[in-house]
Amino acid sequence: MRALGRILALLGPFRWRIGLAVVLGALTVGGGVGLMGTAAFLIAAAALQPSIAELQVAIVGVRFFGITRGVFRYLERLVAHRVTLDLLGRLRRWFIEALEPLAPARTVELASADLHRRVVGDVESLQELFVRAVAPSVVAVVVGAAVAWLLGGLDRGLAMAFAVAFAGTAVVVTGGVSVLAAPRRGELVAARQALTSAVADALQGMPELLAFGREGVVADRVRRCSEAAERARSRAARREALGDAGVVAGTHAAVWLVLVLAIPMIGEGTITGVHLAVVCLVVMAAFEAVQPLPAAASSLGEQHAAAERVLAVLDAPAAVVDGAAGEMASEPDPSRPVLELRDVAFAHPGGSGHALDGVDLTVEHGARVAIVGPSGAGKSTLAHLLLRFWDPSSGEIALGGRPLRSWPLERLRSVVGLLPQRVDLFTGSIRDNLLLAAPRATGEQLDAAADRAGLLETVRALPDGWETWIGEQGMRLSGGQRQRLAIARLVLRDPRVVVLDEPSAGLDPATERRVVESLLGLFAGRALVVITHRLAAMELFDEIVVLDRGRIIERGSHHELLAGRGLYARLLRAEVSVWGRPHHS
Repeated sequence: MRALGRILALLGPFRWRIGLAVVLGALTVGGGVGLMGTAAFLIAAAALQPSIAELQVAIVGVRFFGITRGVFRYLERLVAHRVTLDLLGRLRRWFIEALEPLAPARTVELASADLHRRVVGDVESLQELFVRAVAPSVVAVVVGAAVAWLLGGLDRGLAMAFAVAFAGTAVVVTGGVSVLAAPRRGELVAARQALTSAVADALQGMPELLAFGREGVVADRVRRCSEAAERARSRAARREALGDAGVVAGTHAAVWLVLVLAIPMIGEGTITGVHLAVVCLVVMAAFEAVQPLPAAASSLGEQHAAAERVLAVLDAPAAVVDGAAGEMASEPDPSRPVLELRDVAFAHPGGSGHALDGVDLTVEHGARVAIVGPSGAGKSTLAHLLLRFWDPSSGEIALGGRPLRSWPLERLRSVVGLLPQRVDLFTGSIRDNLLLAAPRATGEQLDAAADRAGLLETVRALPDGWETWIGEQGMRLSGGQRQRLAIARLVLRDPRVVVLDEPSAGLDPATERRVVESLLGLFAGRALVVITHRLAAMELFDEIVVLDRGRIIERGSHHELLAGRGLYARLLRAEVSVWGRPHHS
């Protein structure tokens, strides 16, 4: 249960409110006990036909406990759910803050639906730990002790019998439910996860499924996962029902036990018949505190499984460690090359072989360098190393003469900007997505960045302008508009080193050349590293570096590499044969 212990440690800041919620919960059950006790006294005493004056205290007691029970229940729910919501917020913040250093190196190992399930479903299930397990358990202990003390005022034997029956029911029933739940611990969490993944796959891949006529197969998978989740939920419900039945049986057993012990006391004159009614109903009412425990025991296994799933992500070692936040140069040292890679090698965790091996590269201020090569040559891996999404397995990368590892990540990623091959946009407006790069940017700065990226006219032509809702992943925009929005975001970020990963992928040769020329002009004066397998406008670059199987096999200008008749020349000839004509000068 170490995983749950770590989650419970997060309750520390809420300890006073938790204590208040427990007190209010105990007072609520205590109000029920008081109501049953005074009602029993009133009914039993009234049967003896005393004067109304003798019943006034009981009458007032019934009213008092009836009202206060409702008030305490309301306050207890108010405080408990406020604590629960605050805990949920704290859990989510904790999860996201802990997840951030792991992205993207560790998070790529998980399916997006699985990660979503952990950050939403598993974290939400952990919020029930306080409401369904911690608070009811403490309330049961408090109520049991209070009622035993109250009965001890009449007779120690009665108090002992109640305590044994109360504790025995709590332990036996909750223990039994826990034993029944143990073999299937985490079953419901896993079933829900499988269902979430199946639904996500079906929704995301619907166009392809319809195109290939496979929607029925996926629908069957969703149905099977749904049925499995329903069976898991039904088994959990049966365990809880069995636990509830056990509590009812324990309650009746406790009442019978008290009756057996108390009836002889009437003949002995130790208690009266009125006291007998009060004792029986007080004992019965006290077991209200035990009723939530079987459900808590049944759900505890699911919560433990959820905690393990959450911690399995968070306990993964970070791929990179943030550099010391000490004094850092505001810009790369102009007397040193802006980027230096010295004998850099990198192997993906669990992969076979090196994605990069022995790479040496120098990029001067204002230089334009193209990294080219066939698919799988290690080009995108190099881009990720420059942003420190991963660290090299060996060798060193320096920015402005300082090792990349010594730069604080936030500062590094403001100096080195990346336009990734896959553009990620977020549900919201165009303004929202652009402000990600500079949250304090003014309207004039947004206009300027959009204008430089060729997006401003599009924005002004839209009915809602900057407030246009772009939908999930920007699907309400065209591919070209999404790319220009990503470029505008990079322009607004204003990095000193720009890394472009496949900026013209999927374009026809004429458009591709215009895009590359536009990007070279847009980021003129900055160190520019363009990673591409397409060879458009290569004559405009200061240096071309050819990667193959993780190693640099050629480097030089466009004309030098053509004259060398190596891999670069072969790639260019193959490209010309595909497109039918060269698309470079």
